[in-house]
Amino acid sequence: MIIQTTTPDEPHFVIEQTDHARSCGQLARAFGNGRFSPPIPRELAIFVIEHHDEGWSPVDGRHEQSPLTGLPHHLTQTPLPYLLQTSQGSPDFNEKRHLFCGLLSSMHTYGLFNGRYGLSDFIFIDKIPAEHKAAADQMLADELARQARLKAALAADPTTQPWIEEEALFANYKLLQFCDTLGLYFHTTCAAERAPALFRNVPDGRGQDHIVTITPQSDGSYQLTPWVFVGDALEFSVAGRYLTPQPPGADFQPIFAATPKTMQTYRLTAGDHQVNA
Repeated sequence: MIIQTTTPDEPHFVIEQTDHARSCGQLARAFGNGRFSPPIPRELAIFVIEHHDEGWSPVDGRHEQSPLTGLPHHLTQTPLPYLLQTSQGSPDFNEKRHLFCGLLSSMHTYGLFNGRYGLSDFIFIDKIPAEHKAAADQMLADELARQARLKAALAADPTTQPWIEEEALFANYKLLQFCDTLGLYFHTTCAAERAPALFRNVPDGRGQDHIVTITPQSDGSYQLTPWVFVGDALEFSVAGRYLTPQPPGADFQPIFAATPKTMQTYRLTAGDHQVNA
């Protein structure tokens, strides 16, 4: 789950990973204008982004309490055996939708452990404790084998072969990373703590990558430059529950059942005036 930061004496907004992914899907569906092209294949790429964390569903469904916070496990504090389960589960789910979806989801898994294919300096696999290293290495080897198998099958079909050419494939991978990290910008941090930020390697679908900046505005909106979405403003939302830390040993199952989901909504606006240039 994602445990959003909060101000003193206020509850935390707790977001299940599948709800985070659905929110990212809203961004993917709105991506594209005169300067940034929508992904190809559009519906399959959007499907992956909407479901890139599907493997988290059984883990989040445990509603386990973290001994560190008194809340459910936060994304970055989830026990590693669970992370390995989710890392395989998401590509498994997406492959059932389409081979291309399985490939892109598998790349997301592999990239999270290996510096996002060079887009990040953080190499998570190097931080894995020794007792879990063999299991992590095997999971990643299995994902590389999955990718090779899916690429071979997609290459054999003239319709899907262009989708796995390196530039096209990595444009979709970078779009997934952008939607994921832009979603996390809002989902992990409360409004009072959101600061200007950069999102690198945002693909325009025409062979170029861009740096996108986000800047909070005094009216509660967030200005994005360059603008990558349709229209000149975008609202998107995420579902979650407001929860407070509980004493050690608390059972979050009935707490979740008794706490209805609510929505947070965010408004993005164009920071430039060449939306359709």
